Order: sequence, then C-alpha cells, then structure tokens
Amino acid sequence: MVNDSQFEVASRNERHFTLSFQCGGDEKRVDSRTIYIGHRPCPGTEAYIPTKFCDNRIVSSKYTVWNFLPKNLFEQFRRIANFYFLIIFLVQVIVDTPTSPVTSGLPLFFVITVTAIKQGYEDWLRHKADYEVNKYQVIVLEDGRSVKKESEKIKVGDVVEVVEDETFPCDLILLQSTREDDTCFVTTASLDGESNHKTHYTVPDTGRELQDLNATIECEQPQPDLYKFVGRMHIYKPEQEPGVRSLGPENLLLKGATLKNTKKIYGVAVYTGMETKMALNYQGKSQKRSAVEKSINGFLLVYLSILISKAVVCTTLKYVWQSKEGQDEPWYNQKTQKEKDTYMYLKMFTDFLSFMVLFNFIIPVSMYVTVEMQKFLGSFFITWDKDFFDPEIQEGALVNTSDLNEELGQVEYVFTDKTGTLTQNNMEFIECCIDGFQYRHKDATSEVDGFTVTDGPADKLHQKAGLEKEELFLRAMCLCHTVQVKESGPEETLLDQVDGIDARLPQLEEERGFIASSPDEVALVKGAMRYGFTFLGLESKCMKIRNRQNDIEEYELLHVLNFDPVRRRMSVIVRTKSGETLLFCKGADSSIFPRVKPEEVDRIRRHVERNATEGYRTLCVAYKQLSAEEYAAADSGLKTARLALQDREEKLMAMYNLVETDMSLIGATAVEDRLQEEAAETMEALQGAGMKIWVLTGDKMETAKSTCYACRLFQRGTELLELTVRTLEDGRSKREDRLIELLRDYHRRAVQDAPPFKEGVTRSWSSANQEYGFIIDGATLSLVMNPARDADASLYRSLFLQICQNCAAVLCCRMAPLQKAQIVKMVKNSKGSPITLSIGDGANDVSMILEAHVGIGIKGKEGRQAVRNSDYAFPKLKHLKKLLLAHGHLYYVRIAHLVQYFFYKNLCFILPQFLYQFFCGYSQQPLYDAAYLTMYNICFTSMPILAFSLLEQHIAMEILLDNAALYRVIAKNAMLRWRPFLYWTVLGIFQGLMFFFGVRFLFSNPALQDNGQVFGNWSFGTIVFTVLVFTVTLKLAMDTRHWTWINHFVIWGSLAFYVFFSFFWGGIIWPFLKQQRLYFVFANMLSSVSAWLVIIILILLSLLPEILLAVLRKPRGPHSRQVTFIALVKRED
Repeated sequence: MVNDSQFEVASRNERHFTLSFQCGGDEKRVDSRTIYIGHRPCPGTEAYIPTKFCDNRIVSSKYTVWNFLPKNLFEQFRRIANFYFLIIFLVQVIVDTPTSPVTSGLPLFFVITVTAIKQGYEDWLRHKADYEVNKYQVIVLEDGRSVKKESEKIKVGDVVEVVEDETFPCDLILLQSTREDDTCFVTTASLDGESNHKTHYTVPDTGRELQDLNATIECEQPQPDLYKFVGRMHIYKPEQEPGVRSLGPENLLLKGATLKNTKKIYGVAVYTGMETKMALNYQGKSQKRSAVEKSINGFLLVYLSILISKAVVCTTLKYVWQSKEGQDEPWYNQKTQKEKDTYMYLKMFTDFLSFMVLFNFIIPVSMYVTVEMQKFLGSFFITWDKDFFDPEIQEGALVNTSDLNEELGQVEYVFTDKTGTLTQNNMEFIECCIDGFQYRHKDATSEVDGFTVTDGPADKLHQKAGLEKEELFLRAMCLCHTVQVKESGPEETLLDQVDGIDARLPQLEEERGFIASSPDEVALVKGAMRYGFTFLGLESKCMKIRNRQNDIEEYELLHVLNFDPVRRRMSVIVRTKSGETLLFCKGADSSIFPRVKPEEVDRIRRHVERNATEGYRTLCVAYKQLSAEEYAAADSGLKTARLALQDREEKLMAMYNLVETDMSLIGATAVEDRLQEEAAETMEALQGAGMKIWVLTGDKMETAKSTCYACRLFQRGTELLELTVRTLEDGRSKREDRLIELLRDYHRRAVQDAPPFKEGVTRSWSSANQEYGFIIDGATLSLVMNPARDADASLYRSLFLQICQNCAAVLCCRMAPLQKAQIVKMVKNSKGSPITLSIGDGANDVSMILEAHVGIGIKGKEGRQAVRNSDYAFPKLKHLKKLLLAHGHLYYVRIAHLVQYFFYKNLCFILPQFLYQFFCGYSQQPLYDAAYLTMYNICFTSMPILAFSLLEQHIAMEILLDNAALYRVIAKNAMLRWRPFLYWTVLGIFQGLMFFFGVRFLFSNPALQDNGQVFGNWSFGTIVFTVLVFTVTLKLAMDTRHWTWINHFVIWGSLAFYVFFSFFWGGIIWPFLKQQRLYFVFANMLSSVSAWLVIIILILLSLLPEILLAVLRKPRGPHSRQVTFIALVKRED
C-alpha cells in the first residue's frame, strides 16, 4: 500500500515536471494542481515539498500611491483630444506664441485633474473594500485547534470553518457539514445575482475528525467559469487502498457566496486571492461606445480642418502682406540680427504653429468633461425614477453603464427573450397527458402567486390511462427533479423559494415549502400533489414520496443527470425497495421523442402540439428500467467521466446520451407561463415608435407563436412566413434546395412585391397593406448562417435579412444562446449599422445582451446573470416603454444639443479672433485677454449647458409616453447629422461676424467717452467678448423649454459672475502679472453710453433670427411643445 502511494505521488510529480518542461520553462502553470489538505503529507511520501500558491489577498484596485500619477496620466493622454491639447501647450511653452501657455494649460489641467480625482476616488473606494475583505477575521483549523486569522493569511490547503450567514473567504471544497444529509445551502447573489438556495454536497468518506484526514486534491488550474470545476480527491486511510472521489461544482463553495440554513461547515481552500473564481471574473465587459461619440469625432475632424485652414490662410497672407516693400521691416520696428538670420521656412512653420495656438480654442476640450458629467449624473434620473420601483421585490432600476444613455433614444431593433421577459416565468400546472389520455384538474381556482395549490379531485377527460401508467407518471413527476423540501416550524408561513422570489403559500398538511432553481420544477411537484403523490424530501440520498394510499415510498437516488440547454432534458436514476433500477427523464419534446419508441410518440404528440398552440410550456416524461448489467455499465461510465480531469463535460455528455436511449414515453405536462404585466401594451408602443421586435426563444414554435399573438406582435391579418425544419422537409428536394427556394419566394412576397415602406407610418395607418411575420427555428438558422460548401453564404444571409427587415415582427424559436448572439450581430452589422437592444432575464440571454449595443436585464426568476451582464436592469418588461420613449428620447435630445452647442459657442468665440488678424497685420495679436481665453469654457459658459443637458424636457414625459410616434422624429441620429451641424455652424459664423463687425462699426468713432478719451484694442476685445458671452448664454435660455430654479440660477448666475469677475480682475493690480492688460478696461467701457447701446443692439441683432423663427412658428394648443420640437428638428434637418 505504501509503495502504491509512493508510486502515485511520484507519478504525479513526474507529470507535473513533464508539463512544466513542455511549456518551455517560462510558463509555470500547468493544467492541474495538487493540494495537501491541512498541509499534511500523505503516507509514504519521503519528501514533502509544499507548492507555493498565491496568498488570499484580494486586489481589485487599479492604482497604488506610487503609480497613480504616471499610470493615470498615461491613460488620460491616450485620448486624442487630451493629447492634442498637450501638444498645443508644449508648442506655447517652446515657441514664442501670442498667448500664454496658461490659456490652454489651465483648461487641460482642469480636465485632467477632474478626471484624475474621479478615478482616484473610485480607486480609493476599491482599496477600502479590499482592506475590509482582506482583514476580515476567519477561523482556520491548525493541529485540531481553531485559530483566528485575517482572511488574507489563508493559504491553499488550510481547513476553514464558516458559520451560517457568513461569506466564504476563498474557494473551498466542502469537507463537513452540520446537516444530517451532509449538504449545505448557499446563495451566490454577489457572484451571479442568483439569490435562490443552491445545494452543495460534502465529499464522501472524509470522516468526522478532520484532523485525522490524510488526503490530497488534484484539480484544474483556476479559471473564471463559475459553474465549472473538475477535480478528484485521493483519501489515504491506514491499512486500506487509497480511495478516489470525483469533485465537481456541487462540492465547490465559491468566495463571495453566503452560507444559508446550515449552522457550520468545514472546507479546504483550493483557490485563494486573485485566483478565486470571483476575482477572475473582475474583468469588465468590453467597452460599448455610443453613436453620439462617433458623431463627435466626425465633427472634431471638420473643426480641426477649419482650424488648420485658418492657420494656413493667416500664415500665407502674413507673408504676402510682408512681401510688399516697407511692410516686412518698417522704420519703427527694425529686425534684430537673430531674426534676419532665421531660416525663412522655419519662421513660416513657427508662425503657422503660433496661429494654430491662437485659434486652437475652436476645439472644445472641456466638452469631453461636460459630456462625461452629463452621462454620469444623468444616469441617476433612471435610478431615482419611482415608476421603475417594484414593491414585490423591493427593487428599482439599476444602471451598470452610464455611457449609453443617449443610445436609448436611437433603438431600431429590439431582441427579446420570451420566458421570463414577455412572460412572468411564474408557472402554474394546467394539465397532463398520460399514455395519450388528457388529465385536467377540476378545481384550479385557488391561486397564490401563480401556483395552484388546491388538493381537489381530478377530472379525467374522455377516458383514463391504466392505474399502473398513472402512478408511474406521477412517481416520475415526484422523483425527476432537484427540488429541496424546506421544513418550517408550526408558526411559520411557508415560502416557495425560486431564485430568491418568495411565493407565500398557505400552510400545507406537512408544513413544508420548496426550494428550487426553476419555477417549472415546483409547479410539476405541486401538480403531482393534486393527484395524490406528495414529495416529502431527500435525506441521505433517499427520496421519499407519499402515494395515494398514504403509504411512504422510499427510493435510493443513485445518479442525477443534470439539465443543460444543449440536451434540453434531465434525468434521475433511482432504486426501489424491491431492487429495481429506474431511470426517469423529462425534457423538451424535440429531445425526448428521438429517444423513445416511435410507436409511442404519435398519441402524445397531438396533446403536446395542442398545448403548445394554447401557449402552454410542455415537457415530455419518459422512463426506462435498467437491468443490473445496464446499470453497472452506466454507473461505471458516469463515475469514470466524473473523475476525468480533461474534457469531463464532454465525457459526461456522451454518457448521458448513452444512458438516455430506448426509453418508454409515459406522458407530457402542460404548465402555463402568464404574460408579463402590460407586455402587449409595451410591445405595441415600441412598434408604434418604429422599432422592429424580434423574439428569440428556446421554446417550441407553437408556444412562442401563441405568445406573439397575445403580445400583439402578430395580428389576425398577419401572414406568417415560416422557415422551419417542417417547411424544409417536403420530400421532393434536398434541404438546401428547398431553403433557397423558400427564401426567394418569401423575398419576392415580402420585399419585391411589397409597397415601398414609408417612414413614420404606423401599423394601424398602413393596415391596407399586407403585413408579414417571419418564423425561423434554430436548425434552419444554422443552415442559413452556415450553408453547404457549394452554397453562397452571403446570398442566404442577405435574403434572410431583407425578408426579416420587411416583416412586422420576427420569431426565432428553438434558439441556442450562441444563435441569439449571432442574430443580433448579423443585424448590428447590416447596412446602416442600426442600433440594437437586447432584453432578457436568464443566463441563456447573456450572450445576446453583451452583443447588442444596449443590453437590458430583467430582475426575474432565472437568476441575475442577465442583470449582472446588462447595461440597464429593471424589475418588469413594462418599464422598457418609459426607458426608451421618455428617458431615451430626452437623453438623446439633451446630449445632441450639448454637442452642437459646444461647437457653436466655440466657433462664435474664435471667429472674431480670426477676423481680427486682417486688421492687425497678421501679427498674431490676441483679441481677448488671457483670463477670458482661459475661463470662457471653464466658468462663463459651462454650467448653463450642463444644467440644460440634465434637466431639459422639451416635451413632457406624459406626452412622450402617449405619443410613441414622437420617438421616430429623432431616429437615425436625426439631431447629429450633417445638416443640423451645418445649421449650427452657419449660426455661429453669422453671430461671429455680427460681433466683430458690429463692434468695429462702433469704433469708427474712436472718441466714445465723455472726456474724449479713445478706446484701445483691449476695450475692443472686451466689448466683443461681452456680447459673445451674453449672446450664447441667452441663446441657450431661448432653447430651454423646461425651467427649474437650477436653470435660472446657473444661467443668470453665470452672466452675473462674468460681470463680477471682469470688474474684479480689472479693478486690482495683481502683483504676479508682468503686464495687466485689462486694468480698469471693463469699468471704463461701461462708462460709455455708446458701448452699452452697442452691446444691447448687437445681442438683439444676433438673436433676431432665432426670435423671429420662434415667434412666427409659435404653435397654439395643448400639444404646442412637441409641434415646436418637430419644427425645430425639421428646420435643422
């Protein structure tokens, strides 16, 4: 025995060395690790050399005190705008430019500092959270004693004690539990959002005294999948052969999960610190960028071209002007020897850079900060919206990504899951079919949260099946599941817990509630109770049920063949008291029918199809009696597969498929999943807003089709174009030939022969035209996406996409999660790059949620993985209507106005500076004082537009919700196209010309003061700047439709601050300034009546076109606001 152990350890060490050698030496990680429980060497090991693993310290922070500054600056200067302004700042420092480096350095410093403070604060919070986790006190067993340690000091191999309601400090293998059945319950809400109680099992044969346990664990290296774990434990006992036990996810307790309904457990640490599955899941989702950011980049390129053009024009004209005799070197400004020796082309280049610096404020660097603040602060309005609060689960909206707020106003395609999204995932057992005979419960009126709990008599329709078949079917319903019975005290109200949703039930005779991961299973167990078979619970691998005669039946649970979305079925293998071994299997009809006797299918199929047509979820139930030889082979194969470290899942899948064959079909069940509250109204509103709705589901076509009719996605007059396996198998031609034939036929009907689609026409107005709906299943979609080698893949996809785009709604049934993502990706990358939104509530929806531009998670009953991976999350589907039609619409209008306004006000700002060069000999003389250049975007004009972009409601939310068609007015990025951009640019040029030449006209009479003194160039620039600040601020005030005290405060406060600052800046002699250009300039300027008059007249003249348009197009009536808005968009577009 000792020699065997030595050989086993030696072989493991040899394999460890071989793998390390094969990896080339640099890569130290291998495909498995060996862990010594309690750091005790196994018997027979001559030399115990513990392997070094990482400690249990969690580091979620991004920076340290030492690397924060360089790392943060590097990341910030990777943004093009920041890098551009850094270059401009360096040019100002190096080259003799007309403006001080402070003018561009200070705004850049402000932007960098604000961003650094925000990121530093967020990282400090992460440091704080890390400290709390790492210093948390835990109990570790050392030499049979309980020792308190800080969490960060746990090592791989330590045996850790965890008590009820504590979180696990690292990833543990469960060794011992205080529960009699050697299980424990945990919740993983902090990991995947699922708050249902999951059952985990101890490793068998570990013994009660852990200090005497000699064992090693061989398991896979850390990987981030929360639901996968492969390992095996070698248990060494005196005078016995080493035992080997398989380890799977059911034995692994994850860091961050919480122990529930179990007083105490002991587990051995297998992954610690940054190697725990929770830590490996820290990396965020891929960054999604909105269409608005792409528009900003396009506009930036235009303004950059304008900037370069201005600099080139001024540089050229300067040298043209200086080429005239006497202009280059007038008698009063002789050149120095250094200037005469300077190379001409170098001088031209430095002049070009100087003009670039002078005009660089046309590029709005502060816009990026304002946009970031608008998105961040704006997301709180979604979180605070009381309409999104659900009293049932006591939760509201959740915003995971604030970068996509405006994208909510641009959605063109909505991809929705069915179960739990369009429907409640709140199951009620309706009927069953046993051996072809229908059984419908007579009294199905007593309902609590969707579950019928009445124990009334059963009404057998038509005839009934044989008693033996009946009882076999009901036993299958009672045994083929993973439901746990939760005992409660005599005074407690029972709760059925399904993914954290507590369904309150009246006390049943046995004082029990159910714990399940799926509401289907609870519904089926309760359905069996109606017909006299009650599941009493699982104790020590023994399942107990009470039959109709009130006798207790016991079954030994031998194996559970878990459900997975690929097989779409689950099975249990049990042994009766009489020694019979039975396999019970339930699953989708498509996965059960091929595995049962063909002659049994027909009599069940018609019931399944009828139930599906009525909108019920159907499951087929089958069984198989295993001979001793069959069970021995299955048992051996399953155990071998579970012990495999490599490809364990594939080997298990192969064994499952091998065992689940040649079964006998007993019957089928029908469970009703009711529509979500206001589901039909929500879908109708979204279609009225011009969005295309696609339903992507794994359910049967008939069930999904009836749901689409109930949600009004398909109308009575809708002609359905079906592309499924059924329509492809006509028997006359090959599948591929039939597929292209149908695609071309549907394309002719839906696309070629259809009248041209008119934007803005709703379904009710266009009812005269034939409306089409499209249905496709997963198998046919695979043929479309991956056709035979000789077929043209692009032709298939093109025809398919064109048909779908011309249909009112599309239903994709029998979809695998990956296929859902493929469809979203295909539409997302189609012509025009439409904005897509995916909404779902389960783990199978995560792939399409991540793929779409905007991902929405429903806080439903299939866990919270969808919520965790989404951009926004809500309790109910009905909230999507307000999110898109109200919040999305407003966010888009606000940020579009913000972007256009920033470019407009900066063009107004710099155009007079450009024009001024024509009157100062292209000498790069600045028109404005350095303080004005610096503070224009930071202080004088920043707060009003930020308040506007957060609070503006050009149309009341109630009107937006009542008039879905208003959403189409802003569709396809209507307010950030080139025409609106041109409108704002022309407005900026007009007002810039008005500012400059209006003030120049005033200065045609230089003696503007009572004492005859003459105004100078700084007075000229100050008057232009005053008119500029007042005009652009009042322009924003004119655009404001929804006034609050905040708007009033920031708009009038900004103007007052400008006046106060000008007096203050020019009224004091500042010792740190070498030259004080504005000393008493502002006060002297306002002493002139002419200056006052010109300022007022120029502000009015600049705003006159806007005032006239507002007056002439002033609508009357209750809906004046939206009419004004539509007119505004049309005018700009």
